[in-house]
Amino acid sequence: MQPLALWPSLARQSIVGLLTDIDDTLTTEGAITSDALQALGELKAAGLAVIAITGRPVGWSEPFAASWPVDSIVAENGAVALLPRDIGKNSLERPPIQREKLSKIYQQDAATRAANYARMQQVLADIEARVPGARRATDSPGRETDIAIDHSEFTQLPPAAIAQCVAIMQAAGMTATVSSIHINGWYGAHNKLEGARWIVRELFGRDLDEELARWVYVGDSTNDQLMFEHFGNSVGVANIARFVPQLAHLPRYVTRGERGAGFAELARAILAARA
Repeated sequence: MQPLALWPSLARQSIVGLLTDIDDTLTTEGAITSDALQALGELKAAGLAVIAITGRPVGWSEPFAASWPVDSIVAENGAVALLPRDIGKNSLERPPIQREKLSKIYQQDAATRAANYARMQQVLADIEARVPGARRATDSPGRETDIAIDHSEFTQLPPAAIAQCVAIMQAAGMTATVSSIHINGWYGAHNKLEGARWIVRELFGRDLDEELARWVYVGDSTNDQLMFEHFGNSVGVANIARFVPQLAHLPRYVTRGERGAGFAELARAILAARA
């Protein structure tokens, strides 16, 4: 990882959109700080697309999609997105969003979601019965397409227990990832990268892979490494140091600041190059 200061100005000038994790990237101690919130607003005011992609549930994400200056929040690791109903698809330049008109779109149809939900509840109960100390995340009532075990938010699980939870999910045929706070599992081929491709098509009618050099991704943990691998403009906030030994793919750049302060630092770097 190189210091963010080494990110070339020419690359920063070409950025049209930013994709960001939420927990411990935008937020600090579970809440968005004023500097990170201001950074979101300044990026949007400069005409950039701003999309959050999170493992958090769609129910948890709704108030933030309604109040933060973002184009969309893609929740549950790419499965479901919150977006304004009146959004246009042909340009990154759009009228102000009517935030009271949020709607949900899904990557899976209703029948598939219902069948998967029932299967996932069985796996969740199995994990709680078999792994000492394992508890479902407190935001579980807001989840529609995945399950989550808390390992660092309100419950502390040792590495062996985290690995056991992942193994049980995988043995049940689920995809499993570990974020900075949760162990997430789901059925389906979606993930953060597929969610990013999907929402860029839905919002703008554009192919993300054809313009990767014009987008940046920022995150902080192991469930961001697919994005770190895929994006040439990939950034980790400084608290990613906790997960570096577990990462096969590191971000290209790293901020000096942690969490929301690191996100604000990234925003300043992008905006300074456009001035």
